Amino acid sequence: MPDSFDIAIVGSGPAGQIAAIAMARGGRPVALVGLDPATSDRRTTALMHQSLEVMDRLKLWDAMKPQSAPLSTMQILDGTARLLRAPTVAFRASEIGLEAFGYNIPNTVLLERLAAAVSTEPLITRFATTAEAIQIGDGAVDLSLASGETISAAFLIGADGKRSKTREAAGIGLKTWSYPQTAVVLNFSHTRPHLNVSTEFHTETGPFTQVPLPGQRSSLVWVVRPEQAEHLLSLSPEALSGEVERRMQSLLGAVTVEDGAQAWPLSGMTAHKYGKGRVAFIGEAAHAFPPIGAQGLNLSLRDIAALEDILTDRTSAAIPSDAGDRFDRRRRLDIASRTVSVDLLNRSLLSSLLPVQMLRASGLQVLASVSPLRHLVMQEGVAPGRSLKNLPGLLREKIRR
Repeated sequence: MPDSFDIAIVGSGPAGQIAAIAMARGGRPVALVGLDPATSDRRTTALMHQSLEVMDRLKLWDAMKPQSAPLSTMQILDGTARLLRAPTVAFRASEIGLEAFGYNIPNTVLLERLAAAVSTEPLITRFATTAEAIQIGDGAVDLSLASGETISAAFLIGADGKRSKTREAAGIGLKTWSYPQTAVVLNFSHTRPHLNVSTEFHTETGPFTQVPLPGQRSSLVWVVRPEQAEHLLSLSPEALSGEVERRMQSLLGAVTVEDGAQAWPLSGMTAHKYGKGRVAFIGEAAHAFPPIGAQGLNLSLRDIAALEDILTDRTSAAIPSDAGDRFDRRRRLDIASRTVSVDLLNRSLLSSLLPVQMLRASGLQVLASVSPLRHLVMQEGVAPGRSLKNLPGLLREKIRR
């Protein structure tokens, strides 16, 4: 007889581990299936305020906070040489009553703390292997593992990335697209303090985004053309440091790039459905974005919060057979809006059309000069959906002024 669980999760990255913890702490026995994540990822993750509320509620945040850096101010600078240049816009968390919009966390720290939490959660059974075969039935889901074990669950969560076996087993297709860009990702130290300010330069090839780390260190996502990425990674550490400092206009003084610079081709993906029957997809099994606007894990955490509401309903012991369809309906608007906004922002930076440049510049000018609208944008960024409730009040405030 196979081992039986309420929920099986395939995929042991950050989204899968957080989902397992959330479901277990909601009272559901969970099987977490997946190989241990690689610890060589030098990237960082910016968790915004709403995501930190989820992490705090799950008692995960306190262990991560000491090795994370607050994002108190986020500023956008036009780093292009175009005729129409946008004004500098600074978003300050204090304007909407927050100490920080979020925190930037090294992925190594995030993965270590999550693995520790999973190992001590009594309702999580860890299977450090892969799922070889998945059968999704009307009453249960059966998994055959590479280790030879078999497990059964009332519901399946696919957190197994872009090439999701769970999504394939459910017969769900996807839409994919690519960009003529590559993200160079690295960490660096600098001689001037960052003062918890994140700076995003908009350039002709895409955003150049510096994000604070603890101390006088920052992470960087530099979006360039593929051939530029190859050139940058071929440089000596000293030469690459000089290129980063030049692109930053020496805002943080002298720069020293740390070992481990990596390059990631930019692409996007969205599943045709995010859930169906007894299965749901989260993280990059459902949606994938370029590293713009801190969407990735923040969107996944909203996926997980929605699943908590559906799957850990204490008024019902049984998981409904249409839970996946409920999840799909609940998440469709949020994911679609984020997909469109990230895609439009990225393509607007690449466009050489004068009307597009005018629209982008005028939009940033409005944000810089109209504080109620700027506040609305900031609130939507840290807690998507909540700001719309405040729109009538913000409009009344602007009219009174």
